[in-house]
Order: sequence, then C-alpha cells, then structure tokens
Amino acid sequence: MILLRRLLGDVLRRQRQRQGRTLREVSSSARVSLGYLSEVERGQKEASSELLSAICDALDVRMSELMREVSDELSLAELAESAAASDPVPAPVRPMLNAVSVSSVAGVPTGRVTIKVPAEAVGVVAA
Repeated sequence: MILLRRLLGDVLRRQRQRQGRTLREVSSSARVSLGYLSEVERGQKEASSELLSAICDALDVRMSELMREVSDELSLAELAESAAASDPVPAPVRPMLNAVSVSSVAGVPTGRVTIKVPAEAVGVVAA
C-alpha cells in the first residue's frame, strides 16, 4: 500500500538535505517542534496544509514544487506496485541490438558513426 504521508516525508527530507540543513534549523524556522517535523519526515504523522506551508516557507520551496515532486514519486510507486502485481513480462525483455554504421545521411558525409538499434528496426543495407 502506498502511503502519501511517507512519500511527502521523503520529499521533505530530501529538500532539507539538499540544502544541507538540520532538522533543528528547519523546525525552528517553521515554528514546529523538532520531534514533530521528524515524524512528518518519517511518514509517521500527517501534516496539515498549514504545517506544510510553514515547512515550505522555512525551506524556501514552493508548495507546488513540493507537491509536484510528491506526485512524481507517487506515479513511480504506483507503476512499481502495478508491475509487481501483474504477470511477468514475457522474454525477451530487452531487444537484441545490432550495430549500424552510418557514413552519410542524405548524401552529406557524417564521418563514421556507429548506432545500436533493435535488430527488427534494421532494414536498410548500405554499400
């Protein structure tokens, strides 16, 4: 089960750590107890919108940016959960790749470039 409070806490912690700030600094600036902020970051407490606003202000991060990052994390978690619940993908999972050498494109010399493409995509043979 995906817990929104845990994802939100993870994103808040990463934001704080990116800035090299301590829990004590952020809790003081946001006017929230250090223990409560710690519980929010660990996903043990649900943060109210007022508390989130205060934490975002303390981190100098827009709430919309925070929520966008949480949304991205939620999307990834849902995909992972969905993939784990579904049947395994039949082999081959990764397509076999063939090397293709290109010396010109539309008559314009390119030098020599090697591109790896899926084997089924190779249909042109150059002389």
